Amino acid sequence: MELSQAIRGRRTVRRFLRRPVEKELLERILEAATWAPSAHNAQPWRFYVLTDPDVKKRLAEEMAEAWGRDLERDGVPLEERRSLTSESVERITEAPVAVVACMTMRDMDRYPDERRMMAERTMAVQSVTAAVQNMLLAAHGLGLGACWMCAPLFCPDVVRRVLGMPEDVEPQALILLGYPAEEPEPPKRKPLSEVTVWV
Repeated sequence: MELSQAIRGRRTVRRFLRRPVEKELLERILEAATWAPSAHNAQPWRFYVLTDPDVKKRLAEEMAEAWGRDLERDGVPLEERRSLTSESVERITEAPVAVVACMTMRDMDRYPDERRMMAERTMAVQSVTAAVQNMLLAAHGLGLGACWMCAPLFCPDVVRRVLGMPEDVEPQALILLGYPAEEPEPPKRKPLSEVTVWV
């Protein structure tokens, strides 16, 4: 597949076939992620690959509980909360694979002041984001569908506890992977003139 084809043809897929994804394909996707650029070449990404249905279910349910508490504080009615959280649990548990993309500051540069440390942290986040984009494009190129979810950002302690992550590993995103059971329409894009400033 041509790169431009992959970029334009990739879609967010939320429904998957009940078909396991071969480990070889997962390794190719993760390998592609590790070839993303990163600040200082620190490669601050860490990937937790979930294929066990019980682990996925536990993670999905505990994340949904945390989300439900946030929705309750926001004043969302009970029935709507139940509908939203159960849909989230279903989406995660029905995906053959879930990858939790994480970040660590372990090998990033250290500074004595907060301003530069904040910039360093942003650089680490950007590096992980580049790795995730590589994953999405690689999955599409291999005939798989993927869905990028940011839910772990709202309950990192839950994700860390369920998956037994070290304290310095921060969950950033949840990527669902599998053979697609849908063909989403292309999303609308803003015109280049609206998002570009030529200086």
